[in-house]
Amino acid sequence: MEAKTHTAILRTVSRKKPGEIVFSSDFRGKGSQVNIKKALSRISRTTSLRRLGHGIYYIPKKDPVLGEIRPDVDEVVRKLASREHVQIRPAGANALHELGLTTQVPTKRVYLTSGNAKSFRLGKIHIRFKPVAPRKLATRGKISSLVIQAVDELGPQYINEELGRKLRNFLAHESPTILIHDLKLASAKTYDYILKLLKTETPLPNDRMAETHR
Repeated sequence: MEAKTHTAILRTVSRKKPGEIVFSSDFRGKGSQVNIKKALSRISRTTSLRRLGHGIYYIPKKDPVLGEIRPDVDEVVRKLASREHVQIRPAGANALHELGLTTQVPTKRVYLTSGNAKSFRLGKIHIRFKPVAPRKLATRGKISSLVIQAVDELGPQYINEELGRKLRNFLAHESPTILIHDLKLASAKTYDYILKLLKTETPLPNDRMAETHR
């Protein structure tokens, strides 16, 4: 049975394209969990399959200069969340990084989730899924969601004028209708801060945002 599991998994892996992500759960039904784990371990030592984390593998892309390229961590996390049918949102320093407000790549990435608490590693990156109430995940805009999380992480009282201007410029690219919706879901202090920010007199590159506070 072990040999049969190995052959079945090897056949599937050989058809994968560079950049594809493979989960051990993809092979349920092809043998016991023990045999699947053993097969993937052996295959990752003898083929192009690489282990990224517990139960997570990938087929590396190859660059003539950089060599083997790992998949983007956020891409892996999104695929994992999709497989588990849960919602996620970047939180804390992770939200700041996605907005480009920090050049430091966080080694600990926190995601708010509608699912269970989960903690795991992807290479050197520690991933944490933090369960929250559905309200926290009901935001619709990618930009407004990140800005709300960034303000929550920093604290409105610690945001200086220059950073506030950057946040306001980000929000200028969000749909006013979506922003109005998402602000209603923010904490009181974050709502008050962003509303005040949008009412500042400095003109925006895209002044559509004026209608959000009329």
